[in-house]
Amino acid sequence: MTRFAVFLICSWLGLGAVSLRARELPVVVTLGGVPGPYAVADWKRDWPGCDFQDGVKEGHVSLLEEAGVRWLRVGFVPGQIGPEKGGAGWRWPIGRQEVAELRYTLRFSPDFDFVKGGKLPGLCGGPENVSGGRPADGSNGFSARLMWRREGRGEAYVYHKNQPEKYGESFAFPPDFRFPTGKSIGVRLAVGMNAPGRRDGTLRVWIALPGEAERAVVMREDLEWRSAATFGVDGLYFETFHGGNDPSWAPQRACHADFTGLQVVRPGEQSRP
Repeated sequence: MTRFAVFLICSWLGLGAVSLRARELPVVVTLGGVPGPYAVADWKRDWPGCDFQDGVKEGHVSLLEEAGVRWLRVGFVPGQIGPEKGGAGWRWPIGRQEVAELRYTLRFSPDFDFVKGGKLPGLCGGPENVSGGRPADGSNGFSARLMWRREGRGEAYVYHKNQPEKYGESFAFPPDFRFPTGKSIGVRLAVGMNAPGRRDGTLRVWIALPGEAERAVVMREDLEWRSAATFGVDGLYFETFHGGNDPSWAPQRACHADFTGLQVVRPGEQSRP
């Protein structure tokens, strides 16, 4: 069964119905349970709303606590790509929004193997799971995730109506940018929907590196996410894995990435603890 089919079934059963109507922001991910392996039951408790997930039942996800802060750790499997075999991924409904901002803190393991690149969480919307070479056409949805690239470079990776190719369009961070390893990195990603028939949708990304002021790394105001106002931002797209669509993207050694403070807010709103 495809992810889209499961998403529809969840909606029909009422599990994903929140994605079809407005929901008050902020929406905060609360990581509960006991530190250690993150079981499917833990995932269902912390991420309610739909049944599909990649990487949890496969044992790639764990929960850790450091100085009172809980982190979700995703392990990457040597020689593997994609969320099911080499990372984790799911789409969590947050209610339909015209504008939303995702915030989280990220930490790559000290020995992180960047290889050619991989995905990081973002936002999405629409009736279909638009990623993995399924292009956006203005009616089926959109996705806006981040990516790490070779040597820690960064970019926004976006599926939108006017993407030039089958796979998503990349908006590179400034040339001097590098993700550090072993240190906490603040991430903010904001999406504003376009008016139908206009290319006025927005995508903004800010990164706060250790010891540095927060920096705007992507600022776009010319995107067409949709052809009609039939959908908005309705999902926190938690995905992280190496890839790419062939084994040359796979890590050669075990490594991991940690995430905490995941929440979706209105742009300009104060973060919740």
